[in-house]
Amino acid sequence: MFSTVSTYFTDFYRLFYPSICGCCDQPLAKGEAQLCVHCRLSLPFTQYEKMEENPVEKSLFGRAPIVYGSALLQFSKGESTQQLLHNIKYNGQRELAVFMGRMMGTRLQESGRLSAVDVLMPVPLHPQKEQVRGYNQSALLAEGMAAILPAEVQKNNLVRKVATATQTRKSRLERWENVEAVFDVRHPERLRGKHIMLVDDVLTTGATIEACVQALTEKADCSVSVAVLATPM
Repeated sequence: MFSTVSTYFTDFYRLFYPSICGCCDQPLAKGEAQLCVHCRLSLPFTQYEKMEENPVEKSLFGRAPIVYGSALLQFSKGESTQQLLHNIKYNGQRELAVFMGRMMGTRLQESGRLSAVDVLMPVPLHPQKEQVRGYNQSALLAEGMAAILPAEVQKNNLVRKVATATQTRKSRLERWENVEAVFDVRHPERLRGKHIMLVDDVLTTGATIEACVQALTEKADCSVSVAVLATPM
């Protein structure tokens, strides 16, 4: 009886407040979660998790000493994956971020290339920016990954000391100058000898990831890998 009433209430609620797809912004059908079937089947997976010397790893060669690098999706301006990223980052779709984090974790786990990871480390926002936004999308991705991978999430160990200007429309050099020396490690002793996976939503020039890896390797005797949700085509 209770189950029937609960189902009726849920259906009634969805009639007036339907859940929408994180890619196409269309209402989800009953049984769909976060993404509609069409968008889920159309996701532009990179398959980088299976590739040695993939484009993520190559983009960081000679810049950041990483063990492993991967991006789940590719995106280009104006297509659905960019809308997914926008919804996660700016439209408050926290459950979508956790959902995509689980997808990242599953793909990494099934790749056969990734050695054991001890710590999932989200790229931090400056506290002021996180307060305004209400959340750190990279931390939500890491939470989703932790549901799949046997690793702990450390949210407040790697910190952003300076509130940098937006990276949008900056050149590679300008992006590096914008993030150089803005990250610090509060408790390096918690990371020594461990394999850290940096988690972020997007990798473009790699300047932010490079600066994070530099801070981690200089302050703590650890190895670092990188996993991002998406990278440009």
